[in-house]
Amino acid sequence: MASAISFRKAFWFLVACGALYILSVSLLTIPLVQKHVFYLHKVQTSWWQNLDTPEQFGFLTNQVQPLSIPTPDGETLYAWHVVPVAKYTANEESLLNDSADSAHFTDTTAFSLLSQDPSSRLVINFHGNAGTVAQGWRTDTYRALSSGAADKVHVLAMDYRGFGYSTGSPDEQGLITDGVAAVQWAMNVAHIPPERIILVGQSLGTAVAAAVAEYSVRKLHTEFAGVVLIAPFSDVRTLLLTYSINGLLPVLSPLKPYPALQKFFLRYVKDTWETSSRIVSLVHLSQRVNLHIIHSKNDPDIFWKHSEALFYAAANATSPQGMSLKQVDGVKIRQDLGEGGSIESWNADGTKKISKLIVRYGGSGLKICLISDLLIRGLGHNRIATYPYVAHAVQKMFGL
Repeated sequence: MASAISFRKAFWFLVACGALYILSVSLLTIPLVQKHVFYLHKVQTSWWQNLDTPEQFGFLTNQVQPLSIPTPDGETLYAWHVVPVAKYTANEESLLNDSADSAHFTDTTAFSLLSQDPSSRLVINFHGNAGTVAQGWRTDTYRALSSGAADKVHVLAMDYRGFGYSTGSPDEQGLITDGVAAVQWAMNVAHIPPERIILVGQSLGTAVAAAVAEYSVRKLHTEFAGVVLIAPFSDVRTLLLTYSINGLLPVLSPLKPYPALQKFFLRYVKDTWETSSRIVSLVHLSQRVNLHIIHSKNDPDIFWKHSEALFYAAANATSPQGMSLKQVDGVKIRQDLGEGGSIESWNADGTKKISKLIVRYGGSGLKICLISDLLIRGLGHNRIATYPYVAHAVQKMFGL
């Protein structure tokens, strides 16, 4: 009798869990709910911190200058300009006298160091979903980038529409517009030519960076010094088949035995972020391409095989006739880095360079960590952006 009661309890518990799961997935078909869950733009750990005071995030006084970037559709994006450490040291007195008023950013020493130095380089950083420019490991990412070639590499980091202090509400086309606005600000206001600009994206930011690079070559006939994608995904529909929130809560993988149900729910995905097809278009349209993909094998959020798929898509796009996976494997150059992972390279006539670095350790193996009482994603997904892999790739692309 006791065993029968226990069985019934277990049965109804499983039924309740299944019903709750189906209800949760069904809610994601509602566009507004889907937007908030996908972009998580209202979730942040810096509610009680003032983004206009970057010093509280460990930066030198006035090393970071807040600024505003207007978009063509009327939104205002909040951004940071991070001055490289050695450049700061050489100009410390002038920088200390700068105003932190974003409305007068172009009058600051920081802006002059970026716009008037012909040796300056600019990394435009596109962050992942959730939070602000100061969220989690992002500030460490800027420090790593601006300390690599410490007198040359400036960083421009911005919050997309609806994130942090930026106005508006996020969607795919809106975020692409934001990225293009940042690029045009760099070229037209700061007067940095595209050959001195690299786009760096992490997670969701890889989709934005790829879309901006593709748009720039297709519409603006502009090619950058390079594009670095950290923990990218091929497209949202493919991602959702294996994606788990915080590495713990699966989205559609429990429905793997029921492909018809998976297809049903995937039909409701609004922002698809087709990075793979945009990378193919970028490679086809560009005269020169320098694309570097970085992924950690212990990424709990986005499976590293997405980076393999993007590498093959990009390499295949360099051939007018197309190539099979076997043909690509026969020509690509692979180097084993031991505990550091492995790197694969593809060089088409010296003008289209594609590389993929798969590292074994992108951070702690822990899938979650507690910061400000909020659960945020595993270190293998986020912390890897702070590691030397990224700064090393940027310096090589800039020829530093």
